[in-house]
Amino acid sequence: QVQLQESGPGLVKPSQTLSLTCTVSGDSITTNYAYWTWIRQPPGKGLEWMGAIAYSGSTYYSPSLKSRTSISRDTSKNQFTLQLSSVTPEDTAVYYCVREPRASTYYDYWGQGTQVTVSS
Repeated sequence: QVQLQESGPGLVKPSQTLSLTCTVSGDSITTNYAYWTWIRQPPGKGLEWMGAIAYSGSTYYSPSLKSRTSISRDTSKNQFTLQLSSVTPEDTAVYYCVREPRASTYYDYWGQGTQVTVSS
């Protein structure tokens, strides 16, 4: 069974960099049939696709977040990481790591989500 687990600080100060790690079990992040993706949901709003990393290591970012977002991976640990720089209170959200099958419009496996609050 595929499982994803987010980890990272729950509180980040404005202007700092948010860093979250997703640990995957039951599948390899180098699999060629899926993307490994970060999405978030601000309070009272819908899901927002932030970016993804492919089996090849190629990365894809939301145009609105591209200048502040970086996704990387550690294949030896089967983990991928999100970094979001220069955060503001508007980045407060529940952050999820998910598996996104290629050529699909859905996410088939989800982490439980982690609340990140940006506040001084």
